[in-house]
Amino acid sequence: MTRPTIRDLAEAAGVSISTANRVLAGTDGVRAPTVALVHEAAERIGFYGLGTIRSQIKARRPKYRFGFLLLQASRTFYKSLAAAIEKTAQQFIDADIECTISFADDLSPQFVSSKLLELGETCQGVAVVAAVHPMIAQAVETLKQKGIPVFALISQLSATGSVNYVGLDNWKVGRTAAWAIHNICKSPGKVGILVGNHRFRCQEMNESGFRSYFREFAPEFTLLEPLSTFETSAVAEEMAEKLLAENQDLKGLFVAGGGISGAINALRSTGRSGQLTTVGFQLMENTRSGLLDGTLTVVISHPLEGMAEAAIKGMIRACNSMDADGNQTIILPFDLYIRENI
Repeated sequence: MTRPTIRDLAEAAGVSISTANRVLAGTDGVRAPTVALVHEAAERIGFYGLGTIRSQIKARRPKYRFGFLLLQASRTFYKSLAAAIEKTAQQFIDADIECTISFADDLSPQFVSSKLLELGETCQGVAVVAAVHPMIAQAVETLKQKGIPVFALISQLSATGSVNYVGLDNWKVGRTAAWAIHNICKSPGKVGILVGNHRFRCQEMNESGFRSYFREFAPEFTLLEPLSTFETSAVAEEMAEKLLAENQDLKGLFVAGGGISGAINALRSTGRSGQLTTVGFQLMENTRSGLLDGTLTVVISHPLEGMAEAAIKGMIRACNSMDADGNQTIILPFDLYIRENI
């Protein structure tokens, strides 16, 4: 069999020989759909210049550099989210995406705002997981004034939608957690709540939705005041142990923020594992283990790769938009896990 020629390629793609040559040469002015036609035809007939065409397509792709500021690098969830962002960026066909991922091990607003501004010096768009604070709001506004779009991940930074957001409907998450406890608990009783940090709007909305469900459908339950874990497992374990010791008749527990590992440890060490209806966040190795041994009843989880894709696509749209003040709110469906479906 003879090797396919440039004439064969042109005929297979339905273009002229000169157009096929221009695609191979990487000449400017060839429309992207035409390049795609020639590329597809080259793959189909096994054209010898396929590698050259692929190189030309890659060279033509728009290039973006996006910054991501996540929380503590030691936390499994944020390591998994970083991996999902990197994987998703590499899979983009229509754009060349470079991601700079930083972690805020210091959660102080001073540190987070300085890291935001630092990312803005080299990136065309920035996405961040952060608490609501005037210093962080000022850093976001500074970046926006420079034409750098900012996206809040997981936790909204503005109740008015003035900052782009990619994440869950957290009020609905809270109501779903409440529905689970209401319908799985064998009898009404006390329900404890662990919150990482009230300045994270997602956690405030989780608790608000949680309480609204019980007010509406299950007033016979008694919701205790939330205890703060300050986003750390050690404090979460201490707070959970305190909650369990002071409420021997506790029937349910909602871990609405960080510290799920500590809550799991406390339930196991006190012998209360499997005795409460417990709802936590994120399917990870520790929460999977918790579901399997009955320590956790339900886990509500972010779709990490879907979040990464939505964030990158949103940032591309924002960079290409003529409306500098246009904002996007991208709500993702959440995943529900119980022991029987993992």
